[in-house]
Amino acid sequence: MIVDRQGRRFRNLRVSLTSACNYACTYCVPNGKRLVAAQDELSAEAMARGVAYLIEAAGIERLRITGGEPLVSPKLETFMTAVGQMGLEDISLTTNGQLLAKKLPLLVNAGIRRINVSLDTLDPGAFRGIARGGDLATVLDGMEQARAAGMKIKVNMVPLRGQNLDQVMPLLDYCLERGYELRFIELMRMGHLASDSNTFLQQFVSLQQLLSLIGERYEYLQANAPVDATAVRYQIPGLGHFGVIANESVPFCRTCSRLRLSSTGWLHGCLSSSNRHYVGDLLDKPRHQALPSLQRLLVKALGDKQEVAFSGGATVMKIIGG
Repeated sequence: MIVDRQGRRFRNLRVSLTSACNYACTYCVPNGKRLVAAQDELSAEAMARGVAYLIEAAGIERLRITGGEPLVSPKLETFMTAVGQMGLEDISLTTNGQLLAKKLPLLVNAGIRRINVSLDTLDPGAFRGIARGGDLATVLDGMEQARAAGMKIKVNMVPLRGQNLDQVMPLLDYCLERGYELRFIELMRMGHLASDSNTFLQQFVSLQQLLSLIGERYEYLQANAPVDATAVRYQIPGLGHFGVIANESVPFCRTCSRLRLSSTGWLHGCLSSSNRHYVGDLLDKPRHQALPSLQRLLVKALGDKQEVAFSGGATVMKIIGG
């Protein structure tokens, strides 16, 4: 097991199945162009082998399938079938929900019981303005179908000043009524926002601002969360929970256990580091040859983690997943 001087190790793996996405959200891509699958993306079999090797080399316990948008990938079924047999404690998936209803039987049959849906507004016009793609009604219907199928649903919202701040309370009410847990995500200094501090500051909404808004209507209490959780979690007694992933206001770097594998075979130990480590060539090698080299790269990836707080990164989030 690989552990750094702060006691951190990799427990949670996030695999970006593809960089392709059917949205082009304003806080993710500045030019409005949808990202497409990279020409050198790994096969489903290679990515599954990568997960198996990382379970053994790093002690990975939990897997989240991300993108881009994972539901647009033709590799989804083959990959999920393979990783579902690896004995992981938990396998979940993050999606924008546009294809959720269509892909729901596949997800259920693959044993997915927990999903995160990215949703920034309940206003159809604002939805089109932020996502620059998709249809709100289709997303909401997919969520309802997933809930009826017994899935646990979290909703991820990025509050943006001047775009959807008026949707904080409507979306919270909507989630509380349906048993979804809403997660507000503070805007991150990623991609184009890492160098455009003016736009970042104009749009950024902090933890305290969110709590002030919510506190005007609801009383809330801080709730327990796992030690390596990214979210500060709160309970509204009798109604449900919400959380805030406050990477700026309450940094969680000291306890981060996350490792990311991109669709093109790169390991990212930290979103706030430009370092990445190529493992694609190792995934065609037999286990006894791949593991020693992989462990050396994992030491480097763990060393990339920030010690205290996120400082921003030029990497486009959509390429390596959330």
